Formats: sequence, structure tokens, C-alpha cells
Amino acid sequence: MKLRTFGKSDVACKKVLVRVDFNVPLTSDGRVADDTRINAHVPLIQELSDASAKVALISHLGRPKGAPVAKYSLRPVAEELSSVLGKKVGFAEDCVGDAAEKALNALPFGGVLLLENLRFHAEEEKNDAGFAKALAAPFEVFIMDAFSASHRAHASTRAVTGNLLSFAGPLLIREIEMLSAVRDNPKKPFVLILGGAKVSDKIGVIENMLDTVDTIIIGGGMAFTFLKSQGFEIGKSLCEEDKLEFSREMLSRAKRKGVSIILPDDVVVASEISESAGVSVVPASAIPSDKFGLDIGPHTIEAFKKALDSAKTVLWNGPMGVFEMAPFAKGTEAIAEQLAKVTKSGALTVVGGGDSAAAVAKFGYEKDVTHVSTGGGASLEFFEGKILPGVEPYVKG
Repeated sequence: MKLRTFGKSDVACKKVLVRVDFNVPLTSDGRVADDTRINAHVPLIQELSDASAKVALISHLGRPKGAPVAKYSLRPVAEELSSVLGKKVGFAEDCVGDAAEKALNALPFGGVLLLENLRFHAEEEKNDAGFAKALAAPFEVFIMDAFSASHRAHASTRAVTGNLLSFAGPLLIREIEMLSAVRDNPKKPFVLILGGAKVSDKIGVIENMLDTVDTIIIGGGMAFTFLKSQGFEIGKSLCEEDKLEFSREMLSRAKRKGVSIILPDDVVVASEISESAGVSVVPASAIPSDKFGLDIGPHTIEAFKKALDSAKTVLWNGPMGVFEMAPFAKGTEAIAEQLAKVTKSGALTVVGGGDSAAAVAKFGYEKDVTHVSTGGGASLEFFEGKILPGVEPYVKG
């Protein structure tokens, strides 16, 4: 999938509106706790500034439900971005109207401005045409660089494109190139690793990719629904009762298509989900009735690693256990380490955002895989085969 991008002449000395994702975590005293998402957009911001554009950035932060909420103000993000860029970033008290226009008029060419939270206006999430027109009014060019927001048809991701000459930004393009290489033209063998809590979150991915994968590895909470569908005792582990039939059918369909599905054969269990929990390893087919399954066991780790050894393409979406807690982190860490190993051997490895991205970062492997997506929900919908509303306007051909 090829997207329409901009050249220097499209943005030089222009007023450019850029949709970024600055939905970052804040500390209790209102400072940015993690600037990863901010840094992801810096190359584009710098490129536009170097082209003497007036650069105005728009984003959401949190869920203020359509009204101004002080704790969701983007002002701390403007301060952090100033530090990252090494120059003053302006801030407008609103993203539309007089406040935005006055801040833009006062901005020198080559300057950078952050507008206040889009979601302080209920019209943003309604993809309201009038609000989109107001957003666009002071500008000449729009650039969409927020892949992680591209699965939402909001005013700042979709409707605004009807009002301005619009292009895809480099972060969005990188995401689509990497994810398309996996979804549309994977080198074989292709291994899909699925984890996380729910089967329901991954149904579309499994169904859409069953014809292209060679092996599906299933861990995390969703594995217990598959195990129970085979008649195994899973104790107090997570289970979606309404997805048992889907799980049985999916195992049958995979077998008919010659796709290998690998489930855990041992798991780490505990009586409670806590850092201080006492753990033990039991067969996945016989989890005690008073225990939670919270990670894959050592034998399963080796089986999963072996399945990845010869892979040429790997997509990973969802952790293998409650990796945030040390007693249940070994499975997820082992998969991250193995992905780094097969990447070094030449495999294309993509981590599909969300908790998986957090996991590779936690264990220090984010620079050792081919690509870590910035979008959890957007990545999932892309791999379900959907056309993302925030991407569609830029598709060429």
C-alpha cells in the first residue's frame, strides 16, 4: 500500500496543521512521564520547521468527554516538546477559533505551536464537518502522522481532509509500509504470535490471516479459552465462555488449512495476582481449581522459541502473561528475546503496539526488532484487513 506524501515545495513557508499522537502518560504533578510518542514525531516537526513552515500540532489527551478538563490539558506536553526540540514551542488555549488563530499569527515561520486538546470539543469524536472546517480554517496544508489514531473517524483524522491539501506523514508511512509487508506479502515461514487477555480482541486478525500464516502461537489469557474449548481444566484462569465454540472451530479450520496452532503445554500458576505471589508450574491440561494461569511455563517457552527459530516473518500482538509483575514475566521476556534473535538472523519482526510494545520496551528489545508499532488498536484493525479511516484519504491508486 503506497501513500501520498509531501515534498518541500508543498510545505515551505506554509501554515501546516499536523495531527500527531501526544496522548502521553502524565505524572501526579502534571509532567510528561514518557516522551516516546513525542520523540516519534520529532523528525517530521524538524523537517517542517527547517522548511520555514508555521507548524501547528493537534492531538487528544485522555478522555475529557467533550469539555475542558484541567488534568487533560496539553500544556505540559508543549513544555516537554520545547525541551526535546531545544527551542520554545508555543501553546494555544484552544484548537479552534480566535485563540488558535491568534497564536498562529504570532508564530514566526519555522516556529512550532501546540494547540489545546481536541477532545475538549465533543464534535471531535463525532467527526463533525463544521468542527473540522474550523480546525482547518487558518491553515493551508494538513499532514496526518498519527497512525495510532488512524482507526478512528474523528474530525482531526478524517473530516479535516476535506478542507485542506492533505498528505501522510513519515511515521504513518513507516507504519503502513511495515504492517503491509507482514499482512500482504509475508516471507515464509510466517509465524503469528497472539497473546493478551481476550480471544474476542483477536478474532478478526485470526480470521483474516489464517490463509497466509504457517504457524500461530497462542499464549496469554486468551490461551485458556482455547484450552478449555478442548476440555481441559483451567481453574480460575481467564476464559471467554462465549468464545469456546469459535476456539474449537478455529482449531479445526487451521488443521484443515495445514496451519499449525501451538498452545501452552505448561503454565505458571498462583493463588493471587501480585508481585509477592507464590508460583508453581503445572500442566496446561490440569490447572488446579483454585489457581490462576498467569504465564507460560518453561517447556512452553522452549516450544514457542523453537517454532520461531526458522521464521522469516513474525507478527507479535499480546503478551504471554501478566508481564508487569516479575513472577509472571518470564514468558513474555523470552519471546521478546527470541524475536531479537531471529531479527538478527534476517527475519522481518513486527510488534503490534499496545501491551506488546510496552513489553519489548520494558525488557530492552525495542531496538532489536524490525518495527514496533505505535498503534495498538490501529494495528489490530489493520491486520483484520480493514481500511483505516485516517489512512484511506492518502492511498495512491
